[in-house]
Amino acid sequence: MASIRRTLSPARHERLYHNEAAVSSSFTPASQRHLQNGNGKYQSSPHLPLFGVQTLLWRRGWRRSFYRCLLFFILGFFLGIIPFGNIESFPDLKPPLAIVQANDNYVALGIDKKLEDQISELEPEKLLIIVTPTYNRAFQAYFLNRLGQLLRLVKPPLLWIVVEEKAASFETAEILRKTGVMYRHLVTTVNSSIVKDRGVHQRNAALEHMGHHKLDGIVYFADDDNVYSLELFESLRSISRFGTWPVAMLAASKNKAILEGPVCNGSQVIGWHTNEKSKGLRRFHVDMSGFAFNSTILWDPKRWRCPFPNPIRQLDTVKEGFQETTFIEQVVEDESQMEGTPPSCSRILNWHLHLDARNVVYPGGWLLQKNLDVVLPIK
Repeated sequence: MASIRRTLSPARHERLYHNEAAVSSSFTPASQRHLQNGNGKYQSSPHLPLFGVQTLLWRRGWRRSFYRCLLFFILGFFLGIIPFGNIESFPDLKPPLAIVQANDNYVALGIDKKLEDQISELEPEKLLIIVTPTYNRAFQAYFLNRLGQLLRLVKPPLLWIVVEEKAASFETAEILRKTGVMYRHLVTTVNSSIVKDRGVHQRNAALEHMGHHKLDGIVYFADDDNVYSLELFESLRSISRFGTWPVAMLAASKNKAILEGPVCNGSQVIGWHTNEKSKGLRRFHVDMSGFAFNSTILWDPKRWRCPFPNPIRQLDTVKEGFQETTFIEQVVEDESQMEGTPPSCSRILNWHLHLDARNVVYPGGWLLQKNLDVVLPIK
């Protein structure tokens, strides 16, 4: 649209100027209203009309914001006190019913079974402490990798203590790092050329380590050449003091399988499986991989009333095959302090097969330095 601009007449221009001066003087602060000249007339600045308009707009904007806030406050207050829906539809927030059992000497206060199951699920799992003695041989890498991959599947917390003799090898440390299992790599300072004594000293080094650091968990001696099921490690957490189970193994002739371990009635040990000719020489007929115990027995024997006050260790002065029974005799007094697992001891959870090849030659560090030339080149 075209705009038409018309020039104001001198009389109209003067009248508008007087009106602006009157408006500006009415909104001028009180401190400036009393600034008068000698003739008693008010002397205003050319900036006073703009300042008066800004003050007016500020006052009106503050009042508008105040009224809006007051309106929303009143609206929210009434919405808050008005009930929405039926109050009976809300979930029941009452505490669970208590079960009171009165007796002559005490009053037992229990809780609901469902709540008890929920509380048991929140309890932390017991720590499994797996002790594995190992030494340099042809199948060492295969055995450690196989056991490490199995322990990876076990529900944590789990600590794998691997003990070597003389020095910690780089190859063993590399295998342990790649398994992803929490581990501790120990070395025993006692050197022995006898195979049975080597394992005894390595296990004793692990026992001393647990007693020094007061590790709290279930200890299990898992040799690297045995075969284990995942169910075995899951059942270890149910052990309170000392648990045992039957172990399947090959006979010395390796032409038949034999069974060694407890005969159970539920979780109570009532006898032993054994094929030995001298049955009366050993007190407990258990394989080294056929039992587990609470680690607090090592550093708090008074709590469990252990029969021996000395530190619990395996003995290297006994004949081969007697390390298990002499060790167990330091932990428990008789079968009444044992727990058969699984119930009725009716399942085989691990196997001792004696398949180690001790005379097989293998390269040092598993590195081949020779015979790496190409025999059949690609044409």
